[in-house]
Amino acid sequence: MAEIKTKANEVSVDDFLEAVEHPQRRADGKAVRAMMERVTGEPATMWGPTIIGFGSYHYRYASGHEGDMCRVGFSPRKAELVLYVGGFPEYEAMLARLGTHKRSKACLYIKKLADVDADVLAEITRRSFETTIDQCNAC
Repeated sequence: MAEIKTKANEVSVDDFLEAVEHPQRRADGKAVRAMMERVTGEPATMWGPTIIGFGSYHYRYASGHEGDMCRVGFSPRKAELVLYVGGFPEYEAMLARLGTHKRSKACLYIKKLADVDADVLAEITRRSFETTIDQCNAC
C-alpha cells in the first residue's frame, strides 16, 4: 500500500501563504486561515505540501485503509480557493445562501472571498468541523 502523502507536517503556514503568487489568492488565504482558526479554535497546520488544515481525526474504511486527516481545511490553488468542508444535513441549504461558488463531492471552490457571504462560510466551516468531531467520536 502506498504511503499517504497528505499528513500533518512542520512546514510553516506563514511561509506557505507568503509564497502564494496570486496576490488576491494570498490575501484570501490569509483571511480564510484567520476565520478557520477563530471558528475551530485550532491552529493552522500544513497537511501535505498544499493543504492548510485545522484539527485532525482518524478514519478507517471498511477496506481496512486508515489514516489521519484535518477536520476542515483549505488550499489557495492557482485558479481558486479549495475548501475541504461539508458533510452535514443543512449543507445544501447553506450553499444556496453562500454566493458564487462551485463544488464537488468533497470540495468547495471559491474564486475570491468577495463573491461569498463571510458569515455563511464561517457557519459552514463551524458545522463541518463539529460534524467531523461527531463522526470521529462514533468510530
